This record gives sequence, C-alpha cells and structure tokens, in this order.
Amino acid sequence: MPEARVILRHGVEVEHPLDVALAFFEAYSSYEAGDSSRPNSFDERDLRRANRGGARISATEIEAILERRRAIERSLRAIPPGASLADVTGSIPWSPMTQLFDGFADIRGVGFSKMTKALHRKRPALIPMLDSVVQAYLAGDELATDPSGPFAERAIALVRSYKREVDRNRSALRVLKRELADRNYGTTEVRILDLLIWSVQDAKRS
Repeated sequence: MPEARVILRHGVEVEHPLDVALAFFEAYSSYEAGDSSRPNSFDERDLRRANRGGARISATEIEAILERRRAIERSLRAIPPGASLADVTGSIPWSPMTQLFDGFADIRGVGFSKMTKALHRKRPALIPMLDSVVQAYLAGDELATDPSGPFAERAIALVRSYKREVDRNRSALRVLKRELADRNYGTTEVRILDLLIWSVQDAKRS
C-alpha cells in the first residue's frame, strides 16, 4: 500500500507521516490514552492531566476555571462525544463549542493553549490543542486574523482554520488513523495532524 501523503501549507509534504506518529505514540502512549468514561464531566483531574501534557495551568488558574465548572459541563453535554472535525462542515457543533470556549473567557493567564489542552481529551476528534506552535502555523489565515473579537469567537476562528487543514488531508489522515489503530494506538485525525504540524515546525527550527 502506498504511504499516505500529508500536505501542509505552502505545499510542505510531511515525510513518512506514519513513522512520525508511531514514534510519538510509542514514547507517550500512557499519557495519550483517553478517558471515555467521563465525556461530560470536567473537574480538577482534567486540569492536572493537561498539566502533565505541558499546559502549565497554575493553582490560581485551576481555581478560577473550576468556578465555571457547571457552565463548562453544560456546554460539554450539548456536544456529542463523537463529534469530529473530519466530518462534513454541516455536522460540526460550532455554536455549542463557542459556548464551551466562552466558559474560559477572561480568566487571567488562561489562553487558547491552556484551554484546549484541558478540553482536548473531552472531545479528542473535535478540539485541537491550540498551543503556540499550532497557532503560529495557522497565523495568516484570513479566518484567524482578527485579534479584537471576543475570546470564544477568536478560538473558534482558529478551530475553523484547523478544520481546513483537516479537510485538505482527510483521506490521508483517515488512513493513518486506521494504520495506528491496527497497532493498538487509538487516536483521531485532529491529534495526528497536530503531531505532523509539530514535526514540520521542529524541522524548521533545527
């Protein structure tokens, strides 16, 4: 079977994307394992786990986020656990996701990176981790360039931009997802793309 071809912006092709993903999951499989038993709950365990993945959410920020726990969980219940950016645009729950993101607005020290690292495992096929590397990759997209809008709307603009990258590579990402599942690494198209973006950005810095 020919290797899946993942083409990122400016025509950059990821070399050996399956090898890149396998190397990551072999190193971090214990952390990457999901928690499908609690899809609609959100508490300190989720924030602590995000910190183990590098979110760096402080104790003060954890306290502030948990004050909004009821609103966050209410928004999570409005989003199907299986919702995916790899689906057609009409099936994406943009409005409930905007409400979910709005639950994190105006919390001092909490931006898109910390928020999405905390939420990714709640909806792993839908919410990408918008850390500084991914945000830099998405920079310049007309969907994600308005710095003056409300927090949740700016976050959604980044996710819409990310979806365009998923759509461009949907077939290849689905092949990679199946190949990883065959090796007992369950993951999503969203997470695979994240790893591949990181691999390209790392190569640029080295």
